[in-house]
Amino acid sequence: NMYADKYQSNTLKKNKHKKNKYNSLTHNFLNANINMPLICARVCVCVSVCVYGLHTDLLPASGGEELTRGFLQEVVNILLGYICKSSQRGSKVLDFHHPHQLKEGLEGFSMDLPDLPETLEQILVDCRDTLKYGVNTGHPRFFNQLSSGLDVIGVAGEWLTSTANTNMFTYEVSPVFILMEEVLLRKMQSIVGWSDDEGDGIFCPGGTISNLYSILVARYHFYPEVKTKGMGALPRLALFTSEHSHYSVKKSAAVLGMGSENVVMVKCDERGKMIPAELESCIVTAEAKGLVPFYVNATAGTTVYGAFDPLSAIADICHRHTLWMHVDAAWGGGLLMSDRHSMKLQGIERAWSVTWNPHKMMGVPLQCSVILIKKRGLLQECNELGAEYLFQTDKPYDVRYDTGDKSIQCGRHVDVFKFWLMWKAKGSEGFGSQVDKCLENAEYLYDQLQRRKDFELVLKTKPEHSNVCFWYIPPSLRGLPPGPDRDTRLHQVAPRIKGRMMEKGSVLIGYQPLGTRVNFFRCVFSNPATQQEDIDFLMDEIARLGNDL
Repeated sequence: NMYADKYQSNTLKKNKHKKNKYNSLTHNFLNANINMPLICARVCVCVSVCVYGLHTDLLPASGGEELTRGFLQEVVNILLGYICKSSQRGSKVLDFHHPHQLKEGLEGFSMDLPDLPETLEQILVDCRDTLKYGVNTGHPRFFNQLSSGLDVIGVAGEWLTSTANTNMFTYEVSPVFILMEEVLLRKMQSIVGWSDDEGDGIFCPGGTISNLYSILVARYHFYPEVKTKGMGALPRLALFTSEHSHYSVKKSAAVLGMGSENVVMVKCDERGKMIPAELESCIVTAEAKGLVPFYVNATAGTTVYGAFDPLSAIADICHRHTLWMHVDAAWGGGLLMSDRHSMKLQGIERAWSVTWNPHKMMGVPLQCSVILIKKRGLLQECNELGAEYLFQTDKPYDVRYDTGDKSIQCGRHVDVFKFWLMWKAKGSEGFGSQVDKCLENAEYLYDQLQRRKDFELVLKTKPEHSNVCFWYIPPSLRGLPPGPDRDTRLHQVAPRIKGRMMEKGSVLIGYQPLGTRVNFFRCVFSNPATQQEDIDFLMDEIARLGNDL
C-alpha cells in the first residue's frame, strides 16, 4: 500500500491491464493449488498483495527492504507453485507454441525489450509466463532428454549459488566453494578407482567441454610444445572413437585445430559397443597412412542405446600402443554409485581421463559436469598462463587453491554447491538407490513392450542402461512384411506422433534414426519420480496418438 500512492498517477494507470492480469494471476494461482499436497498448499497459498514499484525501489535503495522482501516472496510463491505442480500427473509437460507465436506475444507475454522500466508486477507476470510456456523437465512424464527431474535440495543449492554470485577462479573470492570442489573431485576420483596420490579435475560447462579438456590435455601430454608453437610443430594426429559416440569428440578435434577428418570412427556391434578388434585395425591403418595415433575415446553409456564399450579390452589396446585412454561417462558415470550396476564400467580405473555429468543420471540441476585427469598437475601445466592480476604468488594463503589457471575459462560458474548439498542430503547410498530405480523403470518398459503387439523393440537384449528404444507399429503397418516399403512408411510414424504429442502436451519423448534403422523412439529414465503408471501411460498415449496413422 505504501507504494500504491506513489505510482497511482502514472505507473499504475499506464499498466492497469497489467495490474488486473497480476491480480488474476494471484487468483488463478490460489485455485491451482487447492488439490496440492498439504505441505505444498501451506507454503504456496501465502500469496501477498501485488507488489508495486520499480527495480530501483528494491535493495540497495534506501528503505527498500520491505519491498524487496515482498517481491522475492512473490517470486518464491511462483517457483513453489511450479515445483508442486511438477509432481501433478494431470498437469501438462509442455504448453507448446510455435516460435512465431512466442515472438509475437501471448496474452500479454512479450519478449520485446522496452526502453523504459516496467513495473515489478509485470516482472512477476513475466516470471510466471516464462515457466508457463517452457517445458516442465521435472514432470515424471518427461522422457525426452538425458537430464530430467527436479531435485528440491539441488534447487535450493542453485538458489544459494545465485545469491552468493561469486566466481571460481581464486580462493580469495570463493574459499568455501573451492574447497567443496576439491572434496567432490577427490570423492569422484576415488569412486572411479584411482589411488589417493592420483587425480585432478575441474567442473566444466557441460560434457562437450569436459571431452574437449581430455583431448587438450592428452595432446599436451605427448606434445607439450603445442602450447607455445601450435599445431604446425606437430605431426598429423589421429583420434579414435566409436561410431556411436557423442559428436563432441569430432567437434573438439575441429575446435583444437586437429581436424574432424582425423577422427577415426570405429565400428560397433549391433548393441552399439565398440569392437576392440576394429579399434586395433583402425590404429594400424592410420599408422600406415602416416598419421600418429595418440587418443582413444571409449564411451560408458552411449546417447541413443545406452551402450557401454568394453573398457578393459580397450585399455589393453591403449597400453600396447601407448595411447591416451579417455572414458566419456557423461551418461553412464552415475552407475558407479550403484552396487548393482557399477560393474558395467569395469576397467574405467585404467583410463587416463574421465568425463562424468552428475546433471544426468544423478539428477543434479543443470549444469554439473566434471573432467577427471589421472595425472596430477597436468591440467595446470597444460592451461596455466599466470595472469598477474589474478594469480599472484605472494598471497597470504596457499595459492595452490587458486584453481582458475587450470581452466581454459577465466570466469567460471559455481556448479559444485548444489551437487555437494545433494550428496549431503542423500549420501552415496541415496544416489545408488536413485540410479537403481531408474534402471528398474527401464527394465519394466522393456518387459511391457515385449508383451505388446503394437510395439517392436529396436534391441532384443535387455537394456544395459536406462535407454529403451522401440517403434510403434500402427494397425496399417502390422500386416506388412519387412522391406523398403514398410521402412519408408514406418520412418514417418515417430515424427507424426511426436508432433501430436507436443500439441497435446501430455508426455514428451525423443526419436531419431540410427544407421540403417528408421526413426524410432528413445525413452530414457533419469527422474526417480517416474513410476510404473507413468510408463504405462506413455505406451498407451503413443498408441492413442498413432492409432490412425
